Amino acid sequence: MLGALQTQNKRQEFQVLQRLFLFLFPEEFHFKSWMLQNNRKYSLEEYYQRLQIFVANKRRIDRHNAGNHTFEMGLNQFSDMTFTEFRKKYLWSEPQNCSATKGNFLASSGPCPSTIDWRKKGNYVTPVKNQGACGSCWTFSTTGCLESAIAIATGKLLSLAEQQLVDCAQDFNNHGCSGGLPSQAFEYILYNKGLQGEDTYPYQAQNGTCKFQPEKAIAFVKDVVNITLYDEPGMVEAVGKHNPISFAFEVTEDFVRYSKGIYSNPTCDKTPDKVNHAVLAVGYGEENGTPHWIVKNSWGPLWGMDGYFYIERGKNMCGLAACASYPIPQV
Repeated sequence: MLGALQTQNKRQEFQVLQRLFLFLFPEEFHFKSWMLQNNRKYSLEEYYQRLQIFVANKRRIDRHNAGNHTFEMGLNQFSDMTFTEFRKKYLWSEPQNCSATKGNFLASSGPCPSTIDWRKKGNYVTPVKNQGACGSCWTFSTTGCLESAIAIATGKLLSLAEQQLVDCAQDFNNHGCSGGLPSQAFEYILYNKGLQGEDTYPYQAQNGTCKFQPEKAIAFVKDVVNITLYDEPGMVEAVGKHNPISFAFEVTEDFVRYSKGIYSNPTCDKTPDKVNHAVLAVGYGEENGTPHWIVKNSWGPLWGMDGYFYIERGKNMCGLAACASYPIPQV
């Protein structure tokens, strides 16, 4: 009886101390909770450095969410990083010249659906993947697009090898973990005569030597469709009538903290030379009178809305209409 009472007293003391700690050091308490959730461990010196960065990021999030915006921010796996650190690890370090892409998308007659979400039309979109600390988003945009195009054409949803593109597609002006373009990756698959599956060429999140085995290729491209520079209505038609499409845009600091809602940024660039991240448009819709794209990212399912985000449609937001493309699969 006495032992149980002592245990209860200790528990109450701990709860009092915890509440006191939260009152006196709320931001450090949030940081410690975030560390546990994200399995982070630091040296003593790095702990205080990361704490400062985390607190600055959290304050920006709180200020943003207290204002009138179309999207909310939140803490995520990147909350202990500066944007400079994030950009170096996760975005392209080599500039990509999307404007060199010549459009060959042919518009067809007839209206497009007012809304579409390929995730809801069938088993056409693979689960959200995670590129890790490698600027290989372009490979995930590429595989995601080809996976969906093949699934829509055949009913079979494959999981394709990003690492093959990281290791092998340099001759098509791609740069592994330093960046690349889906349109150029589709060209590589077309002329290389195939792409392996994730199971036979697993992802490593770092540059490697090419180990492509033609006899293990499971996905093939017959042609590549490039949508004309800034033709966002063409992008709508491609997604509405054909399949998900790859596009690139400029990620700025506030996007990294995106949590939910329709992302919009009046200060980001809209030109093809500033894009630094490639993603997959799996649909489009409208919310509270604002049209948006439904987009699959490659930062894992814990980021954003289960790995997805909405971004404002119809304004070439952050250059998203600068270099859109999709493959026609050979099936």
